[in-house]
Amino acid sequence: MPESIIRVKHLSYIYGSSPFPKKALNDISLEITRGDCVAIIGFNGSGKSTLIQHFNGLLRPSQGTVWVDGIEVGEKNTDLRALRQRVGMLFQFPEAQLFGQTVYADVAFGPQRMKLGRHEIRARVKAALDMVGLPHEKYARRSPFELSGGQRRRIALAGILAMSPRILILDEPTVGLDGEGRLEFYSYLQRVQREQGVTIILVSHDMAEVATMANQLYILNQGKLVRQGTPQDVFAESEQLRSWDLVAPPLYKLLESLRQQGIAIPDNISTVDETFDFLQQQKIKSGFRMEYSEAEADHHRR
Repeated sequence: MPESIIRVKHLSYIYGSSPFPKKALNDISLEITRGDCVAIIGFNGSGKSTLIQHFNGLLRPSQGTVWVDGIEVGEKNTDLRALRQRVGMLFQFPEAQLFGQTVYADVAFGPQRMKLGRHEIRARVKAALDMVGLPHEKYARRSPFELSGGQRRRIALAGILAMSPRILILDEPTVGLDGEGRLEFYSYLQRVQREQGVTIILVSHDMAEVATMANQLYILNQGKLVRQGTPQDVFAESEQLRSWDLVAPPLYKLLESLRQQGIAIPDNISTVDETFDFLQQQKIKSGFRMEYSEAEADHHRR
């Protein structure tokens, strides 16, 4: 059986106190499998940020339990420092928090706080920069402030990776990036998951983003977990999504339209490239006319 790295049982969280408390999370139970890439989605105010802040101990349950890699977050004697070394969290616009004079100094900050030896720190910085496509030989001594926005965001990611987390949580990780920057960032996240086995948790409003990255979705609405499942299953429920103020990605709408017109597109097709390849192989010439060029495919990817 797959091993759960995060287990949440009947979690509720209440902000404030009487007489005006607010129940931000209401009786949530879920499990996240080690090594998966999952997404937590929902409209503004649904409780997404409140939930993920329980995963590294920024918040503790008002009711219920949260276990993260064997650590019970709500326990009074929980070693939060150990927990946060296992759980790396990247908030929106993390490049705004860079402060080192050099890229090396920024990426090395976390390992230095872990009181690692000089040679270990150097090895971790090198590996982390290489992992995000910024070779240390070329970038380590440069100022982060002379690099592009996408490169700075990858430096922030490298700073988290240098601490060797087992879980990586990203809150709107590609907001503000152009199409090319988003695709590039996704590719490095996928590399991290593939090569290091890191469990990735995305919080995003971008349905195309989560459809590309995640193998399991958790939908929050008004503090409750209302649906969980694969992107294919969840995005097939367009009417139900609208009731939660969400919409399926454009590609899923296209696939639904094609299937309604009688084109037998397999259920396991879920990316632009897979769709393009399938349509090319089928050589559709009658009943449905569609010139789906590489340029159009690239437009949907962006």
